[in-house]
Amino acid sequence: MWKLKIAEGGPWLTSGNNHFGRETWEFDRNDAGSSEERDAVDAARAEFQKNRFRTRHSSDVLARMQLVKGNNFSLDQQQKPKGDETSVDINIATVSETLKRALRYFSAIQGHDGHWPGDFPGPLFTTATMIIVLYVTESLGTTLSSEHRKEICRYLYNRQNMDGGWGLHAEGESSMLSSALNYTALRLLGEDADGGPDMSMPKARKWIHDHGGTTMIPILGKVWLSVLGVSEWSGVNPMPPELFLLPSFVPIQPGRLWSHFRMAFIPMSYLYGKKFVGPITKLVLSLREELHIHPYKKINWKQARKLCAKEDAYHPHTWLQECLSDCLYSFGEPFLACWPVSHMRRKALRQIANFLKYEDDISRYICIGAAQKEHHFLTKNKHYYRHYPCYAVGLRIPVQMHSSATWLELLISYGSGKMA
Repeated sequence: MWKLKIAEGGPWLTSGNNHFGRETWEFDRNDAGSSEERDAVDAARAEFQKNRFRTRHSSDVLARMQLVKGNNFSLDQQQKPKGDETSVDINIATVSETLKRALRYFSAIQGHDGHWPGDFPGPLFTTATMIIVLYVTESLGTTLSSEHRKEICRYLYNRQNMDGGWGLHAEGESSMLSSALNYTALRLLGEDADGGPDMSMPKARKWIHDHGGTTMIPILGKVWLSVLGVSEWSGVNPMPPELFLLPSFVPIQPGRLWSHFRMAFIPMSYLYGKKFVGPITKLVLSLREELHIHPYKKINWKQARKLCAKEDAYHPHTWLQECLSDCLYSFGEPFLACWPVSHMRRKALRQIANFLKYEDDISRYICIGAAQKEHHFLTKNKHYYRHYPCYAVGLRIPVQMHSSATWLELLISYGSGKMA
């Protein structure tokens, strides 16, 4: 049975506050729970699944069920008697009683370390990118148990929209970024191309095809699909890591960017500079056929790099952006690849690797956000792994049984250093 662990550490985990505020879902194979607990969990799952299009958030039902039990509290005491819907006079007594009930409720769902555990439905593409990282590093099977896989699939299916796609977040309308990445993640987790509850996978594939296929995915998705081998790096607009070598006073130096964008762009430029591609397996070859509407070998990748679905295009590129991108693509990249100028790229990649190592050290491997975590994991090199043979990464996987809700922190050991 899944158990919510609060303020508990583990191997390779460090903390400056004794792990206060840390939430970890752990599957205990030796404790199946009582029949009443299992029935309550199954009922919560079924209720959320039935109403998932009307009520998009889970309200942390499973977490609160465990917290209430641990705090020796009964939520039944908080509910009004049936039929008690008559209006009441607002006076000191009724206000005082209402406040007491509210205080009792929040005391019941408080963690023993003092914080209130809460969900993070957040962006719906971060789980998919983590699955891609585990797949290309050939550690998916050893990292995720069958129970983890089952709950991740349940989470993704429950977050699918009625039209077959996935939004950027729990309440978002379908986008190519989330739809293509989540479909890919489900396939990597072992789901059949024509499977899923209520034909979820064919519906997702139809949405992707009806909106132009994955050549229409925005640049973040193009990077991850290129890493997987489902797209080509020649279909990605240039992100030269040499920008990192510019002086800090230059406006386009990545260090001057907004923090969240900077911590995504810098490792993405590292992957672009390396042109890293994972193993091309039968599943990857199958995804090439499933996700694109044209034969893979006939796709014009130079043209595809400019494509973006209207659902994902928040602001069109200006002519100046297009001009700079074309110049970098046609002239800048070939020039930077020539000797002796290519030495600059190797130097830039070394500096970025050191920068990311420093970021991991000072953040205790938490990083600035979930979207950046996967980039950090994938961009580690041999030198880094020699010093940290077991890279402790707090990759967060949604495993609340009936929705995304909370995230599970995993310790992932990967020391092959394939990026160097």
